[in-house]
Amino acid sequence: MRKLVHLASWFLRARFLGRQAPLQTVLFVNNQCNLACRHCNIYSRESPIVKSYETIREELDYAYSLGSRFVDFEGGEPFLWRDGAHDLNSLIRLAQAVGFYSTTVTTNAQLPFQGCQADSIWVSLDGLGPVHDLIRGEGAFDRLVKNIASCGHRRLSVNMVINRLNRSHVAETIDFAAANPHIKSISLNFHTPFPGTEDLFLDWESRNLVIDEIIELKKRGRPVMNSLSGLKLMKGADFTKRCWVTNFIMPDGRRLSECQGRSAGICDRCGFCMAGEMNSVFSFKPDTILAGLNLRVGR
Repeated sequence: MRKLVHLASWFLRARFLGRQAPLQTVLFVNNQCNLACRHCNIYSRESPIVKSYETIREELDYAYSLGSRFVDFEGGEPFLWRDGAHDLNSLIRLAQAVGFYSTTVTTNAQLPFQGCQADSIWVSLDGLGPVHDLIRGEGAFDRLVKNIASCGHRRLSVNMVINRLNRSHVAETIDFAAANPHIKSISLNFHTPFPGTEDLFLDWESRNLVIDEIIELKKRGRPVMNSLSGLKLMKGADFTKRCWVTNFIMPDGRRLSECQGRSAGICDRCGFCMAGEMNSVFSFKPDTILAGLNLRVGR
């Protein structure tokens, strides 16, 4: 009930009073990783940053003071994070103590993660078998499948970032998610060409064809988290983006009030489908509102 009240209050103040307070926080706990994915502009192999427990406590307090009530712990690979006796579950409990309504972890699933206390887990899945491995490294897919099967978490979903390399494998990846008893849903995004990753950008004509394919699969009952209204908006980049809905706390401690895509000058090639979802929420699209409620308060 607290979540519903907060969501309603946040929406009314944002939609009708113009109050731009974040709804959620993406907090990078490190940029240390056990993969070297072709699309990633976050991880550092030479001098990885691993934040201290106290630093993350301060960052959570800061995000909460802004009005954020949902936090997503990311990396690098967040399950690598340690500070003395503290592990990732320590941060999840800390966020709960601060007052956050729910916690999420985004992982590459290369390490076992049984016992993760987050309210939900998102696993990055960019295709099946050799397709996933082409993007993330040899053996990554098999480890992912094994660790998903053994984790036992009831709110585990997968996220696919569609790019030039895996564009023709979207349907089979969605079907895999639908058939896997350990996966609740699948979220689809498109590669956003941050500096150094421009070669993976999917041209607009191809993106539109993929979106039509995703829409058809969703209509057939596949567990696609994206709403139809939000997906249709992603056929172009000329809609209003409300990137302030999420604030970001980067591995180096920078505190951003919106996606770093704006400072990089690539909003016109945005592939983050949450941008379309938020526009649809503010346009009162019922399917998007229901999808958002399922994401935030569903069980």
